Amino acid sequence: MSYQALYRVWRPKSFSDVVGQTHITRTLQNAIVQQKFSHAYLFSGPRGTGKTSAAKIFSKTINCEHSPVMEPCNECAACRGIQDGSISDVIEIDAASNNGVEQIRDIRDKVKYAPSAVTYKVYIIDEVHMLSIGAFNALLKTLEEPPKHVIFILATTEPHKIPLTIISRCQRFDFKRISQSSMVERMKEITNSEGITASEEALEAVALSAEGGMRDALSILDQAVSYSEEQVALEDVLAVTGSVSQDKLTHVTKAMHNRDVQQALQYVDELIQEGKDPGRFVFDLIYYLRDLLMYKSAPDLENILERAILNESFKQLAAEIDPSWIQEAIKLLNECQQEIKWTNSPKVFIEIAVLNITDQQQQTSAEETEAVSGLTNKLQELEKELRELKQNGVAANDNAGAATAPQRSQPRPNKNSYKIPYERIRQVLGDASKSELKNVQGQWANFMNSLKKKSAPAHATIQNSKPSAASKEALVIAFKYEIHCSLALDHRQTIESILTDTMGRELKVIPIPEANWQELREEYIKKQRQQESEENEGTPEEDPLVAEARKLVGDDLLEIHE
Repeated sequence: MSYQALYRVWRPKSFSDVVGQTHITRTLQNAIVQQKFSHAYLFSGPRGTGKTSAAKIFSKTINCEHSPVMEPCNECAACRGIQDGSISDVIEIDAASNNGVEQIRDIRDKVKYAPSAVTYKVYIIDEVHMLSIGAFNALLKTLEEPPKHVIFILATTEPHKIPLTIISRCQRFDFKRISQSSMVERMKEITNSEGITASEEALEAVALSAEGGMRDALSILDQAVSYSEEQVALEDVLAVTGSVSQDKLTHVTKAMHNRDVQQALQYVDELIQEGKDPGRFVFDLIYYLRDLLMYKSAPDLENILERAILNESFKQLAAEIDPSWIQEAIKLLNECQQEIKWTNSPKVFIEIAVLNITDQQQQTSAEETEAVSGLTNKLQELEKELRELKQNGVAANDNAGAATAPQRSQPRPNKNSYKIPYERIRQVLGDASKSELKNVQGQWANFMNSLKKKSAPAHATIQNSKPSAASKEALVIAFKYEIHCSLALDHRQTIESILTDTMGRELKVIPIPEANWQELREEYIKKQRQQESEENEGTPEEDPLVAEARKLVGDDLLEIHE
């Protein structure tokens, strides 16, 4: 006999086999025993949670030769015939491929005929939301008043697509996602019966990847068994699903929270190089952070965790991280998840998201810290000047500028860092003007929109930047990190092309990290002030009255007589 998949072999044959849906199976069993079952049911819920299986078990139970009973005997001719599909009175219809008016009219015409082999004729319509509006209308009257020997069971994963007129004529049962613990217990029973050796961690990983569906869990377990050798281990499950282990998710989260950009990006690079699915990685990370937030908010409710295993490293990380940081990280990852659906470069968006998450704690306080630091430095300079004035008189003022202009030490770039073109930027500053910068700033939003339409990766690299200085030929753009500068250079041709189209003239883009830009700008301003001071030194001070008259009438009409 050919091999059968585990989910087919272990498809539930009685209500007790349906995992995690006790609220439904108990209600149906009581209704059958009391002979109070309805003529139409709607089973809705996620895929692989037991909807069609429950429908078939219900069909067997009401037609069992020992009925009314709580469970089908699975031994009588009726039970065996319904199970193997040889009894034509229980009809399973796939609405995805039989969704027209004609097919439903055919059902409507045949329901009046009595069943041939069992007591009740049962129509199980799977994926019923796929029926056309005309088909729903054709089903409506029959569904409301079918013959006494006919029962309809409609199954769907998307109940919101079903007309309310249909729903109101059915008893509705909502199947829920199966909990991780329930799936693990069921898989243990199956592996013991099949003689399969699987570790606890492997089964938990299978349950996590199945997203609440028992059928998906058994399919993944089947793959893992084929992939493994003697025992199904955690690594086997991760390999066949493309998921990321909880340890690696913990390492990535710790690195981001500790603002260790290099380590966080290295972890991401390693995961992508290992062949992990980028979308799956973001998905797993979102749910891992969700579980961290839930556990931190309600540590006693361990059963609400959907992706995480409650071990010591998880508890320790939950104690260290602030809930507001987790919430912001989830928002940024959700944006990343939406972006990577439409790109061929998902790694770039993941790296940008990691950088933004790493940077989020200091974003709100960075400007305040910088402002306080700047005011403190200015206050120290003023205090120093005042002390010198008191000690040496007004003459000390001549040397004050030189004394308060310390030389900026050039940072030594490491081998892999972005090399900042200081001299070129100084040249742009010499030719720059406020009007040119305002012109660029006025068109910046249009430029960003055009860039996003042309190249999403290029837009992502330049998203957290701002134009800082502009001349007629070049534009200095300040970025948060050096890596943003390097990524922008990878897309320089596209960025400059769109910028030229937006501004109507060619502009060369020069990236610089924000911190280095502030230093360079302060250095340039100090030099400018020093030059103005030197040029004005020795020029006699103009009489205040003359200066005021010059402002009022201008130099052409002004005559000065001694």
